[in-house]
Amino acid sequence: MGKNIVIDIKDLTKMYGDVVGIKNLDLKVYDGEIMGFLGPNGSGKTTTIRTCLGLLKKTGGDVNIFGMDSHEDSVNIRKRTGYLPGDFGLYNDLKVMTILRYLLSQSGVSGESSIKRLSELLELDLKRRYGDLSKGNRQKVGIVQAFMADQDLIILDEPTSGLDPLMQQKFYGLLREEKEKGKTIFMSSHILAEVEEVCDRAAIIRGGELQVVEDIHSLKEKMGKKLVIDFENGVEQDIFDMEGVEDVKIDGRTATMIVTSNLDEVIKKVSQQNIINMSLETFSLDQLFLTYYSRGGNR
Repeated sequence: MGKNIVIDIKDLTKMYGDVVGIKNLDLKVYDGEIMGFLGPNGSGKTTTIRTCLGLLKKTGGDVNIFGMDSHEDSVNIRKRTGYLPGDFGLYNDLKVMTILRYLLSQSGVSGESSIKRLSELLELDLKRRYGDLSKGNRQKVGIVQAFMADQDLIILDEPTSGLDPLMQQKFYGLLREEKEKGKTIFMSSHILAEVEEVCDRAAIIRGGELQVVEDIHSLKEKMGKKLVIDFENGVEQDIFDMEGVEDVKIDGRTATMIVTSNLDEVIKKVSQQNIINMSLETFSLDQLFLTYYSRGGNR
């Protein structure tokens, strides 16, 4: 991952009348990274993306992409950017190949090898009419058109919507291949497992406001690990009153807790008791996300 900033968002705000779309958002996406943009539906992900691309007029703040102003230089930015919108749709009566060939020509790219390569990877039938395709196959068309011009930046809004699990894995493989080529990818999602699968960093947005931006592994470490201990005899709650231990629950002889720091000291102290079994697991990103929201944001 490079240190050059590809997307630089500063104090970005978008209002819909009195309703907040996004508010005072600051975010940087670096050259060669895959950035996951996480949040539930309605959290402001699509508004952020569309405002960055100049498809929505911003209320305040600045967005620079490749060092260019996202509104004043939107045409030049789009020449270097592949984009899959969340509401992707095309002409129902046209064949898939006709549509993709036309869109590729608008990017100033000659040759159709990229269309065929991507379509074979995603098992997309280029001879069918777009209107006859299932939701999943329509999404494949959107993915192909986002990648086929071999642009420097790829922006994807909920890219795996409608894809079956096997096709999702093929898509993740495509993302890794594009990253190896040096591409920068900015991908919104509410499917947390896929961000854990392919992204270098994650930005969590809630109610239009950015909550945290952090390396995936660092974010998981920051939120702690789940420790479950089965004791031979019952234990009192106050044994766990130490720094770095939270959310302690005791059910009979089993204690469950979140350990955010001082794991070594925690293990030493509880080992003074008779232990039958003990397990320690790192949060999945799904667990992390739910825990983060239940705690109300930044710690």
